[in-house]
Formats: sequence, C-alpha cells, structure tokens
Amino acid sequence: MAGGILPDRDIARLSADGRIACERPFDADQIQPASLDLRLGAKAYRVRASFLPGRGNPVAAKLGRLSMHEIDLAGGAVLETGCVYVVPLQEGLDLPPEIRAAANPKSSTGRLDIFTRVLADGAQEFDKIPAGYRGPLYLEISPRTFPVVVRPGSRLTQIRFRTGEAQLGEGELAALHEAHRLTSAADANISGGGIALSIDLAGDGTGLVGYRGKRHTGVVDVDRRGALAMLDFWEPIRRGAVGELVLDPDEFYILVSKEAVHVPPAFAAEMTPFDPLVGEFRVHYAGFFDPGFGHSAAGGSGSRAVLEVRSHDVPFILEDGQIVGRLVYERMAGLPDRLYGADLKSNYQAQGLKLSKHFL
Repeated sequence: MAGGILPDRDIARLSADGRIACERPFDADQIQPASLDLRLGAKAYRVRASFLPGRGNPVAAKLGRLSMHEIDLAGGAVLETGCVYVVPLQEGLDLPPEIRAAANPKSSTGRLDIFTRVLADGAQEFDKIPAGYRGPLYLEISPRTFPVVVRPGSRLTQIRFRTGEAQLGEGELAALHEAHRLTSAADANISGGGIALSIDLAGDGTGLVGYRGKRHTGVVDVDRRGALAMLDFWEPIRRGAVGELVLDPDEFYILVSKEAVHVPPAFAAEMTPFDPLVGEFRVHYAGFFDPGFGHSAAGGSGSRAVLEVRSHDVPFILEDGQIVGRLVYERMAGLPDRLYGADLKSNYQAQGLKLSKHFL
C-alpha cells in the first residue's frame, strides 16, 4: 500500500477485514472519498470538564470518575451550550501496524460551532489515533453557540487513515500549484508548509460579508436539513466603509476566503485551524477538504473555503485580504472511486459564503 491518505476503497477494505468494528452496517454514504464519518452511539455522558485519558488509561475508567449524568440519545436529546459531553461511537478500530488515523469535525459541525474531538484509550492527544491502535473511540462534544439535538447515528466527525509520509513539502506544493492552480490567488503565498488563504471582506453584490451567530436561540437538530430560518440564528454582516471587521471575543463568525480553492483528485487537503503568526483567533474548526473539492470536472469551479472564526481574549480587527490560515496538501495512497461533488450529493461544492445545510 503506497504512502498517503487511504481512499474510499481502502477504507471499505479495512471494514471488510474487520479492522473497523461497527455496531451496525455502514450507512450508504458514510464512506467519503478520503475519510469515514463516525456515528454517535446510544448514550452521552455529561462530564465536569474535558479530559485526556493519558498513557495506559481507558476512557471508560475516566468516565466512571468524571461523569455527572448519563443521557439516553434514543429519540433525540438536547446537548446544551457551555457543557461538555462524551459519547461512545459506534465504530471502533483494530488498525494494522502501518496505519494511523486522525479525526476532524465534519463541515456542518464546524459551521454550527459544535466543538468536537475524538478520544481513544491511552490517548495523550485529541483527534490522533496511533498506528496499530485497537480499541473503542469516543467523541467529546461541546456546543458553543447553539444547543443541538443529536441521536444514535448522528455524524459529527470524520476520520482519515494514513500510511507513511503524506504531506507535501513546500517545493512539492509549489510544483503542484504550478500544474493545477490550487488557489485562484495571482501570487500564491506558499510557506509554513501550506498555501495561504485570505479573508474576503469586500462581500457580494449586496455587501454581505458574513454571519455572526446569535445567542439564546432555539435548538438545531443536526440531522434535519433546511428546517430552520436563517435569521432566527444568524445576524448578517455587511461590508464596512473601510473593509474591516472587528471580531468580538468569543463571538462566532462565518466568513469566506477571497480565493477559490482546488483539491486535485490525487490529493487531499486540510486547513490549519489556528496560525499564531496571523493573529489571536482561530479559523476553520472543520478542516478536511476531500479530493475533488473545487475540481472543475466534479462541478466545483470557483469553490471557496468557508471559515469558522472565533477571536480569543481580545477584540481583533480583520482586514480585507488578510491571511487567516493555510491549506496543507497531502498525497492520496490511491485515487478514490468517487470525488467530492461527483454523485455524492456533496453539500458545499461550488460554494461561496454559505451556512450549514440546516438553514433555509
């Protein structure tokens, strides 16, 4: 097996070989071109605080000590903002010694400001599963802006499987950009292991540049599409006179990149969630970009990166065209059978500024 991120067919093979344990068969659309969606199990545990199990410690043992309340998710249950929950996932792993994995929130999860991280037994880091890991998986969930309804089978996070060295070096990235135009920037900034993305505060023809999440809203059912009125949950933000936006501390914003993004079929990408070199804020909680995102042959011409942005500690001024993060590219271990946007009912292909699929 070549080094790189495993494509859909190899993920299916892992499952067939018993390397991915499931409480029930995969959903028809659960395997993505370069990742697998993970499903919530039957119960959630409200815990006092976020935690890592630490070397040699099972998550279940920590839950026994830190859990405050057990919640049955059957029929749907509300997870409140500002609280931390841990949910056993329906999928477990028995990885071969050459395969490791990493998790990341799904795009819709990030756009709802649901903070999620995967836990594994003995983990000393969130969202990272070491090569050869054998055991269960758990998801830490903390809604930040909206209370949410979840149930068994809800899919808030995804996992990628890797072998060998997958990430492109800066020279390789520059060559790939020269050949395939990874962003629409006239003078792409390639440094720090990735290609820069900047913020669009010029807006569209109506002057719309983004959205700010409202507080004290109703609940969002994560499994229902197009069920909610946008203005009940979001405040539209219009272009300012000087092309600036002041980020208020701990407010949540949906913004968009100035550049269109392209991920060729033989590659996958990930947005760095926070770059301390560009400011004290976090950008893009849900950072996986699948093969074919923005690819013309998959209907993605002009796809831009929607950015989930939150400032920390102090107000921060963003200016139009300011760099807000970097896109890191990795090789695929093989071409996927299907590309993002091609026969997958992908929600965000060819997107501009766009809220999650839950809003009208």
